[in-house]
Amino acid sequence: MHLATYIQQDLAARLRSGREVPEPLTLAALARHYQVSLTPVRQAVDGLVAQGLLARGPDRRLRVVARRVRTRSEKTPALLPGPAERSQAVLQQLTADLVQRSLEGEPVFLREEATAARYGVSRWAMRNMLQHLAGSGLVEHVPRRGWRLRPFCREQMQAFLEVREALELKALELAWPRLEPQELKQILRRNRLPRRDETRFQVDESLHEYLIQKADNDYIRDFFRRHGPYYMLLFRWEDQQRHIAVQTIRQHRAILQAMLRGQKGKARRLLSHHIRHNHPILNSPQA
Repeated sequence: MHLATYIQQDLAARLRSGREVPEPLTLAALARHYQVSLTPVRQAVDGLVAQGLLARGPDRRLRVVARRVRTRSEKTPALLPGPAERSQAVLQQLTADLVQRSLEGEPVFLREEATAARYGVSRWAMRNMLQHLAGSGLVEHVPRRGWRLRPFCREQMQAFLEVREALELKALELAWPRLEPQELKQILRRNRLPRRDETRFQVDESLHEYLIQKADNDYIRDFFRRHGPYYMLLFRWEDQQRHIAVQTIRQHRAILQAMLRGQKGKARRLLSHHIRHNHPILNSPQA
């Protein structure tokens, strides 16, 4: 939904149903409330004025026209996502877009103001989002130049996977005496294969974090805390493709079933294969 449309519909629903509207009723206050720039707010307000729900006085200040009482025959206006939900949606879209650009392999600088305008949010909100993504290693702040997008490097990912494999296999060894069957069964249930008619699906990656935590080794945890977040973003991007997601789920289930049967050697082999050979991104032309 276009931001101006979203704001206009949300304010219209508030005005028609008698719910509270952001105060004070100014463009700047509305922009802060919805965490957007002034442009979509102006467009939304113009639409509400045309609808007769808002009016501008001689001093250009906004005022609410007498609110229309909803009749019994009218449906209650549907609640639209609030600012927090919309900000989360923008963050998800921004993350997906930046991962895609990262895979192109070229360092890119992002300016807060231009990027905020592109996504229809305030510069303050965009800065918070970029700071959040900096924590995952996807971007880094360069003084006086903006935010630098981390370019994907096939050789670095292969090096990461080699160390990841060694440490996760060590984690499996250390965690083995502490594995809880009920916890493993819960992870297994969350890795459910989608039915043929299902268009929405979700891969549960908690198996890897479970092993790391059960291993109870600070050095293993430190490696994944430092170097894992960026690659986790790439792996989640891969899992958006249905056939890749199904393959990941099948491999997770096979590893978990071997662990539940007490087959340590088989679990090690399956985990090793899963880490090394489940990343088509390494063979992608754009990478």
